[in-house]
Amino acid sequence: MSLVLEAVTLTYPDGDGRLTALDEVSLTVPAGRLTAVVGPSGSGKSSLLAVAATLVTPDRGRVVVAGTDTAGLDAGGRAALRRESIGIVFQQPNLLPSLTAVEQLQVMADLSGRAPKRVRDRAMELLDAVGLADRAARRPHQLSGGQRQRVNIARALMNEPAVLLVDEPTSALDHERGAAVVALLAGLTRERRTATVLVTHDRAHLTAADEVTTVQDGHLTLPAPA
Repeated sequence: MSLVLEAVTLTYPDGDGRLTALDEVSLTVPAGRLTAVVGPSGSGKSSLLAVAATLVTPDRGRVVVAGTDTAGLDAGGRAALRRESIGIVFQQPNLLPSLTAVEQLQVMADLSGRAPKRVRDRAMELLDAVGLADRAARRPHQLSGGQRQRVNIARALMNEPAVLLVDEPTSALDHERGAAVVALLAGLTRERRTATVLVTHDRAHLTAADEVTTVQDGHLTLPAPA
C-alpha cells in the first residue's frame, strides 16, 4: 500500500482573501520507502503533513491512503482511517508521565479493542525493534530525549499502519541522537513496509531517505537541491 497526493491545493482564510499553503502538490510514497520533505518554516511542510494525515481537507485534489480515497469519507470515516492505517510521530513525544514505556503503546492498541495479551506482545515486540525492550518498565522521566522519541515511534507503529507520518523528529535532539532516530525510521520503514513521510528542516540526515523533496511557497520540487 502507499500514500498518494494528486494535485492537492490547500488555502486558508487571510483577511479578505485566501492564503495558499499548498499549490497543486502531487506526491506518491510507495510501501517500504521513506520520503523526506524539507523546506523552511512557513513553506507548507506542516500543511502537507496535515493533509496526508486527513486532519485537514484540501480545497482540491485527491488524497489516497492505503488504497482508500479519502474524498468520500466523513469525519468519522477519516478518524477510523487514521486509527487503522496512519501512524503519526509528533515533533514532541508527549508521553503520558504516569505510564511506563510499554503502557504508552498499549493505550494506543486498547483504542482498537485488541486482545490484552496480543496487545502486550505487540508492544514488547516494537520496543525491542527500537532497542528499548530493557526500558519497558520505565516512565518518561527515566528515559533520555532520544529514548522518548523512540517510544514515540514505536507507539505510532502499534496498530500496524500502512502510512507513517513523521514531524520534525530530530528538532530536540543533538546530531548523534538525531542521526540514530532517522536511521531507525529508515530501517523500520523497510522492515514494516510503511509508506513513510519525514518532514524536517534539518538536511543533515537526508542520506537515510529513499527520496527527498523540497517544499517552497506551497510548491513541491523533486529532487531537493543540495
